[in-house]
Amino acid sequence: MTPSRYEFFALISGALAVLAWSGTAPYDGPTWWLEAAPVLIALPLLWRTHRAFPLTPLAYRLIFLHALVLLVGAHYTYARVPLGFWLEDLLGLSRNPYDRIGHFMQGFVPAVLAREILLRTSPLVPGRWLAFLVACVCLSISAAYEFIEWWTAVAVGASAEYFLATQGDPWDTQWDMLMALIGAVAAQAALSGGHDRQLAGISAHGKQGASR
Repeated sequence: MTPSRYEFFALISGALAVLAWSGTAPYDGPTWWLEAAPVLIALPLLWRTHRAFPLTPLAYRLIFLHALVLLVGAHYTYARVPLGFWLEDLLGLSRNPYDRIGHFMQGFVPAVLAREILLRTSPLVPGRWLAFLVACVCLSISAAYEFIEWWTAVAVGASAEYFLATQGDPWDTQWDMLMALIGAVAAQAALSGGHDRQLAGISAHGKQGASR
């Protein structure tokens, strides 16, 4: 099951529209480039691969949602996103939690992508080993992102404050990786069944194409 051309182009167009909004007068220009970089890298890759290696509709939709989270955070900086302030007041929190949402998505969406790539390109099958390896991939991505934050802080000093978004929390790095792990586990628990059905559709479509 692959997405229709209409849906794919609609998602790409929507992401580009949000990208244009996000990059218009962001709160901090250098931080915008750092936070929006994953989207700037992913969009060309998705465009180049959508014919040769089309992803499932679920994967494309989740990538779009992740792009929204990243671009909103890039526009305002994560510690200043209005939705986060609303949640802070609603839940009686001591800090803007939008950064936590971002890191949850950093595990939730890559879990589906890692799962899809491993199932389509390796001998792995759905089960405990696949779930474990997907979680490991997501934790590796989260750790790599924390390295980038560390290197950015070392390189530019105090001006990296908006990018780090620690908000004075000495355990922010550990919380970030924990949220990514929770996201990875939650995605697999909630979406594996539907994801497997869409992957089966892709496999069937490929076999039909090969038999022609």
